[in-house]
Amino acid sequence: MRLFLYFTLCLIINFSVNAEQFSSFSSAKKHLIKTLPDDSKSLYCGCDIKRQGKKLVPDPNGCGYIPRNAMTCSGKENVRAKRIEWEHIVPAWEFGHQLQCWQNGGRKNCRKVSEKFRKMEADINNLAPAIGEINADRSNFRYGMVTSHSPKYGACPIKIDFKQRVFEPPIYARKRIADAYFYMQQTYGLKISDKQRQLFEAWQRLEVAQVNDRKAL
Repeated sequence: MRLFLYFTLCLIINFSVNAEQFSSFSSAKKHLIKTLPDDSKSLYCGCDIKRQGKKLVPDPNGCGYIPRNAMTCSGKENVRAKRIEWEHIVPAWEFGHQLQCWQNGGRKNCRKVSEKFRKMEADINNLAPAIGEINADRSNFRYGMVTSHSPKYGACPIKIDFKQRVFEPPIYARKRIADAYFYMQQTYGLKISDKQRQLFEAWQRLEVAQVNDRKAL
């Protein structure tokens, strides 16, 4: 418990530095596109991100990403595989379902009537650049560990169990994910199940252990 409180305090201090508020998801995305550092990489696949005008696109050459579906069911090019989107680490579906507005009309209604939802949806501390196809396939699946897996995205080290609706992120993204969940819990009262909390605490401990190992070298 003491370790959990320590991590929570650290992430509050960390995130509060960048606590700029936005009134809508669209305004938050515009800000992030403009201010994204040149050395940024996509959250799940670790791909370099390039600018094409006002758009951001992944560079698959360095990360080995290969689309799971190069074409859509209708036979058209899968454009989401060639663009960067802003992934809600805690899905809007997850935090939205904890608000009454969602029960009365889903995301559209929450955007219309709930200031709290709009703040949560537009909070840049819960947003990360991700390849559009990965963002779509992750959907609102919970994070977890996937036992069986066959590569579906080239060298991109993610695992998805579509049947069980579980998404396993790569090791290098896990602390970022855990921090975002605990930030949303502390800031907005997000409810996190005991199982998920234990997983995220383990991911944070792993990061601390890896940092200590590097210092010892």
